[in-house]
Amino acid sequence: MDDDAGDASPPPAAGGAQSRDMAASPTSSRSVTETVNGSHRFVIQGYSLAKGMGVGKHIASETFSVGGYQWAVYFYPDGKNPEDNSAYVSVFIALASEGTDVRALFELTLLDQSGKGKHKVHSHFDRSLESGPYTLKYRGSMWGYKRFFRRTALETSDFLKDDCLKINCTVGVVVSTIDYSRPHSIHVPDSDIGYHFGTLLDNHEGVDVILNVGGERFHAHKLVLAARSTVFRSKFFDDVLDGKKNEAGESDDLQEIVIDDVEPKVFKAMLHFIYRDTLVDDNEMDASSSEGSIFDTLAAKLLAAADKYDLARLRLLCESYLCKGVSVATVASTLALADRHHAMELKAVCLKFAAENLSAVIRTEGFDYLKDNCPSLQSEILRTLAGCEEECSSGGKSQSVWAQLSDGGDTSGRRVRPRI
Repeated sequence: MDDDAGDASPPPAAGGAQSRDMAASPTSSRSVTETVNGSHRFVIQGYSLAKGMGVGKHIASETFSVGGYQWAVYFYPDGKNPEDNSAYVSVFIALASEGTDVRALFELTLLDQSGKGKHKVHSHFDRSLESGPYTLKYRGSMWGYKRFFRRTALETSDFLKDDCLKINCTVGVVVSTIDYSRPHSIHVPDSDIGYHFGTLLDNHEGVDVILNVGGERFHAHKLVLAARSTVFRSKFFDDVLDGKKNEAGESDDLQEIVIDDVEPKVFKAMLHFIYRDTLVDDNEMDASSSEGSIFDTLAAKLLAAADKYDLARLRLLCESYLCKGVSVATVASTLALADRHHAMELKAVCLKFAAENLSAVIRTEGFDYLKDNCPSLQSEILRTLAGCEEECSSGGKSQSVWAQLSDGGDTSGRRVRPRI
């Protein structure tokens, strides 16, 4: 009957059981907000010479990276603003890269150099629950203290030692991520292929070539060398591909090849990389660092070998190692080395460093070496300096050095013709 039709229950959906299974296994997610922290130590050597540079004038640290942004510490020896804090030194942390509404926590610590551990700490972390993170709106935004320390008290304190101040800066950039549930996870350890290939080299297992380097014989595997270096690949296999008979195939003896363009210790370090994909340990790298010229160090010779044998990653590792030793005294010779062996990353670092510190660099023996042997690199330094000036909004030391050179003066007080 028609009256019964309304009471009839619909048949169960074909996917009903599947729907119940899905309901029984709900998914979940979680928003995690935390800080990515990083620290930087800023050493201010020659505090007494910095005094008197003027209210609002600052000394900036090198930039450092935290949370995907660049930061810098600004130290004002005569205070940031004249009206309320000219009797104080001011310290600020500045956002040095592009960013909008970057939220972060900060901490500035003036280190007690007496060993008593009575540091002066200004921390945003301690009061983060009260006021929340600080928001920096744009590049150049700063957080810090106009009245960081009264100057007269600072100069008689244990914070100043040997005319030097040390400031630790900690930045905690606020980031939010979504963590969602995963039913299963399996930890995969880091690759150990370098260990196994290194063992293969150490044990001489399956070696098929001997490399004679300055009378020292190294056992190796042609396939491994060829896989890592196009130079070795050409040496071992191009003749075979061209239809010529390989010398190794003429007898069961190991083929011995003389290498006369690399020193034994350098070749050993190069083999270490080829098999293990790492540099030799720092003790071996540092053992040669005491020699007079940078060109005589193991790192420099290994860089040259990497360039010669087409080992791009080894060249970058050497560039990174040499970059740590760049200073006023070494930058000119390191620049010449980088240019000679196509180390473009290291060359860029040296050019920037030399341009930013040109008034000191031109007094070094290395700069004299560039004059005599690499005049084109001097021109590149000046072009880099010109680029730095365009980026410099405050018209600081780069402009004054450029004016000195353009005026025809050198550091000895002699008049020279500008070579620009």
